[in-house]
Amino acid sequence: MSPSTSETRRDFLKQLRGASIAAMTAGAPQFVHSANLKHPTAKADTCILLWMGGGMAAPDTFDPKHYEPFKVGLPVKDVGSTFPAIDTVADGIQITQGLEHIAKVMDRGTLIRSHVQPDLGHILHSRHQYHWHTGYVPPQTVAAPHIGAWMSKVLGPRNPAIPAFIDIGQRIEGVGEQEELKAFHTGGFFGTEYGPFLLPYPDQAMAAVRPPKGMTPGRFANRYQFYKDLIAKSPMGKRGSSFQQESMLRAMDNAHRLLSSPERVAFDLSEEPKEVYDKYNTGRFGLGCLLARRLTESGARFIEVTTEYVPFLHWDTHEKGHSTLARLKQEIDQPIAQLVLDLEARGLLDRTLVVVASEFSRDMIIEGVPGSNARDQASSKVDLLTEMKHYGQHRHFTGGSSVLMFGGGVKRGHLYGDTADERPFIATKNPISVPDLHATIFHAMGFSPETAFEVEERPFYATEDGKGRPHLGIFG
Repeated sequence: MSPSTSETRRDFLKQLRGASIAAMTAGAPQFVHSANLKHPTAKADTCILLWMGGGMAAPDTFDPKHYEPFKVGLPVKDVGSTFPAIDTVADGIQITQGLEHIAKVMDRGTLIRSHVQPDLGHILHSRHQYHWHTGYVPPQTVAAPHIGAWMSKVLGPRNPAIPAFIDIGQRIEGVGEQEELKAFHTGGFFGTEYGPFLLPYPDQAMAAVRPPKGMTPGRFANRYQFYKDLIAKSPMGKRGSSFQQESMLRAMDNAHRLLSSPERVAFDLSEEPKEVYDKYNTGRFGLGCLLARRLTESGARFIEVTTEYVPFLHWDTHEKGHSTLARLKQEIDQPIAQLVLDLEARGLLDRTLVVVASEFSRDMIIEGVPGSNARDQASSKVDLLTEMKHYGQHRHFTGGSSVLMFGGGVKRGHLYGDTADERPFIATKNPISVPDLHATIFHAMGFSPETAFEVEERPFYATEDGKGRPHLGIFG
């Protein structure tokens, strides 16, 4: 890690800690009533975010460009994509090799190719992921709620026994940038009860919703009461506002209710027939998609399933981009397609919004956008290909990325937006920013992007300053 990256990350963490302290000492946020606030009719009851953490390269996934196979001596500038294009079942829409299962369900969804992000000065995954998940660029004077926390707060639970906001697949402890990850895996100023129910390992989810093995119900109840008393007397409890203490206790009550509820069977993947389980079993992400389907059936409001962000792993391809994406495609392709098919077969797809997204795209040459002063962080910096590790998208690119949506009222077999055919592959039609993409998601879920709560005597909106606007051309 270079000194400039390290210093920028330290500054970022200082800002986040300040916001966390402010959130902890704040009172209950108050809904801002407005005669002009009009909520749209909900097109979906549940949102599933399939998060490709680390920067999913659009030219090698959903936005194929000029393809050149690897060969020694090939100029890097001549390569747009490192995978050839394949046809999908939707007329006029191609994606890249390795996504054949998704290609077969493309007639059920809308492919957005014009999502754009700001460079934010220095391109850090943690800053961009915070921005994407909260809609706000750090630093903020208060802890901004995750998009899932907004749905949990504004829309409430669909089933009181099932957590409204569930996060599957992301470890917080024991991975790089854990403090940065903690910063947006939170209910923010809404309080702990609206934060995520974390399930890092989907195949172990059932263990998270039952008392420890051998513990009697009476002993468990006593431990539960002791823990509640401990929170109220803890240093955090003394520092925090009464609202924050009460929110944490309500979060505990919700968890306790789940542990004693018959609905907890939704977390048990062993209940699935082997032939169904095997279709999803490509790893933690695939099983996360299966768990998301079961939780959707049982009444979850917002579910995020991630390939997991770990620095320099998975989509964070600073070298060996092509070979890494070949592996990742094997992990995501069939589970995503199967999730769509299973929701459809159960009559749930129309009322479920499935979103496949990432914090930004990647390019073989350009960091950020043309003219950006962002420092190039790629490990492989060559003009001519000499080794296979050089073959891939290794730069962070914010000028045009892809988002895939299914269900929730979106058009079927539809292509929205476009990027340039030649480098730089920037959005050329219907660019959609982070605030506008969030507004589009909120529109599908039935609430206005201008929804606001008063925090620290000022309104805090669901989209930054309430200016996010839904792109209605995405919907049928």
